[in-house]
This record gives sequence, structure tokens and C-alpha cells, in this order.
Amino acid sequence: MDFCVVGLNHKTAPVSVREQLAVDPEKLREILRDLHDDGRLDEVMILSTCNRVEIYSSGAPAEETQLLGLGALCRQRGLEISSLEPFLYAKVSSEAVQHCFRVAASLDSMILGEPQILGQVKDAFQVAQECQTIGPMLHTVMTQAFFVAKKVRTETGVARHAVSASVAAVELARKIFGSLRGKSVLLIGAGKMSEQAARNLVDHGAFPIYVTNRTWARAHEMARALHGQALRFEDFRSVLPDVDIVISSTGAPEPIVSVDAVRAALHARRSRPIFFIDIAVPRDVERGVNDLENVFCYDIDDLRQVVDANIRERLREAEQAELLVQREVDRFGARLKDLEVVPTIVQLREKLESIRQAEVAKTLSRLPHAPEETRAAVEAMSNAIVNKILHTPITKLRQSSRSGHERSWVEAVQELFGLAPRDPGND
Repeated sequence: MDFCVVGLNHKTAPVSVREQLAVDPEKLREILRDLHDDGRLDEVMILSTCNRVEIYSSGAPAEETQLLGLGALCRQRGLEISSLEPFLYAKVSSEAVQHCFRVAASLDSMILGEPQILGQVKDAFQVAQECQTIGPMLHTVMTQAFFVAKKVRTETGVARHAVSASVAAVELARKIFGSLRGKSVLLIGAGKMSEQAARNLVDHGAFPIYVTNRTWARAHEMARALHGQALRFEDFRSVLPDVDIVISSTGAPEPIVSVDAVRAALHARRSRPIFFIDIAVPRDVERGVNDLENVFCYDIDDLRQVVDANIRERLREAEQAELLVQREVDRFGARLKDLEVVPTIVQLREKLESIRQAEVAKTLSRLPHAPEETRAAVEAMSNAIVNKILHTPITKLRQSSRSGHERSWVEAVQELFGLAPRDPGND
């Protein structure tokens, strides 16, 4: 199989190494075209993300792909390729296909099951297509990789469980409220994690968004980013009756959301539920709040427990996903091996069909007055003879391709039937 991948990722190289290979998208196009124009790589694609830099190629050994591809990336950053060698890996043939499928299916990601990598692989493939560096091998492998990634996502639960605190908070909110559309949110404190949770809530339809912070400028800045409304810090308790979800992360030394304030808000809300996400340390929400009816309060440890449980669940699902990927790799390999004997099968069919047509024409020329039924019978009989002759060699060729003895059977059939040998460059 004429396919390989070389590169490094978050498992083999620290970020201080990975960031050295970061490349501008326009520069990447130039590198792809130069590699392809060089003529030693028939096909090439470069996948560059914050967690991996990989070169997929066809037409050259892995050593040459590493020298040419990574050498080009190193030159544009002024690096010596020798400095990267301790962090590199190279995979060929079925091992490279398996790696490609696992990457696309997010089984090789830092966060197992994350959805971004498939889009990044598709983007890299599209860039390579636009640069005309994709040929039949990479097109076949990548198209199948996208199919496998979709199958993993739909047939396993590897991506169904939140593995970040902010996403876990959204999942909990959805369990409490069902739909989040139209649910109002109050951010107390403008920390990074609370902003991420708020953005996820907005993505699920939560609105309106209120933001308060001890620093007014920061509250105003985040409110604008979220298309929400900024509140003075001393005024946030006044909107508690109006909000369904409260995310708090102020870093205050004492709780700032009291039992009495929440009890009053519940009374004004006629006991409609309120969900508190308290990710502050020390906690912002008074302990007794969670004891109130129709109040759901989760602190950072609760979220971590949810995340840890979800990670364990993803790992269990990943076992099924790995089996699925291996089955698809095996099927793909068998399919490629079948394709390797197709030219010989086509040659054999054409050779026997040519002989059949010539003999039928010779026979019918001796029967100028034969009725149409006779002519049809001669055609049918000759076709049947050819198909019976073809059956055994074609079956043997296909079986041999799957057992790894394809070349010996191809050579035997070529010799027996006087076929022209295939161009070695196409093997």
C-alpha cells in the first residue's frame, strides 16, 4: 500500500516543540505546491493544529516524506530537522491508515472524542485539493477516514459525555430545564471558565445574559462580547428573581449569594427552579442554598465528579470505537488489495473477449445464411465458455490479493495468458 504519515503530536512532543512548526495558512499552500512540484511525492497533505503536525503522502518512502515534508516546514521556521527527530513518528501502509482513521475519529486527540479535529482534517484535505496535491490514494484514504469518523460518532458514545467543566455545566442545565432556549443567565464575576460556560449556554439558546463584576469595565466588556447587559456589582441581587441560571466565580473570601436572597428570589419566581453553577474557590454560594426546594447548586468539585465520570464513560466507549476502526481498516485493506489485481483482471477479460469476438466473426462468416436465432446462440455459447474459463483465474487472483500472494498469482496469470506485465510504478 503506497501510503504513509510522518509527524509529531501532543503525545510525543511538548507544546514548546509543536509551536515551533506553526505555519501561516498561505505559507502552507506554498509549501504544499513546492513539495508536489518537486516530483518525489506523488501526493501530499499537511495537517497542522495546536496538538499535531503531520504529513500524509503517497509515492515515496516515509524517510523521504520526513526529509522533504518536515524539512520544508523546518526551513520556513529556521529549524534543523535533527532537533525534531526525538519527537517524530512514521507509519506506513495499514498502520498509517489506522492512524489516519483514529485521528479523524478523535481517538488520538488530547481530549478523547472532541469534535474539532474532524473539521481540521477536512480543512487540511480541502487546502491540499485546492493546491492540487491530492491524488487517488489520498482521496480514497481521506474519504474513508471521514466515513469512519462519522460511524464512530453515531455508533459509539465516545463524544456524548462532557469532559470539560463548562460543557458539563450546560449538560446539567439541560437535564434540569430540558430546553435552554429563552432561559436567562446571570454571570457573577467575569472569569474565563464562567465566560466559556456562558458561551455554551448562549449556543443552546439561553437569553438574556446579565454580567456583573467588581470591575465595571470588565463587566461591560464581557456583556458586549456575549450580547448581554452589564450590571453594577452591588445590584446583581435585584435580578435573581428574573434569572434561571447563575454562574458565579468571583474569588470573594466569603459567600456573596445568601440563603435569604435566594429564598426571596424563589418566592418572587413562584418557586420556578434556579440552577447555580458555583465555580469559585472559596465558594460564592452559601451552603444552605442547595437545601432549598427547586434550587440546584453545583460547585467545582461536583462538576469535576461529573467530568471524571464522563471521561471514564468515554474510555469505555473508546474501546468499542477502536474495534470499529480496526474492522474498517481491515475492510479498507482488503478493498485496496482487490483493486491491485483489477488491472490484470481487466487485461484478462479484454484478451479473452478479443479472442471470442474474432472466433465468432470467423464462424458466422462461414454461415452467411444462418438465421438470427443461430447467430444469437453462437454469441451466447461463446460468452458462456469465456465466463467459465475466466471464473477460476479471477477467483484465484482475488483470493491471492487478500492472502498476500497477489504478485505471484498475477505473474502466473500474465505468463499463462500472454498478458503484458503491469507498470511497476502502478504497483
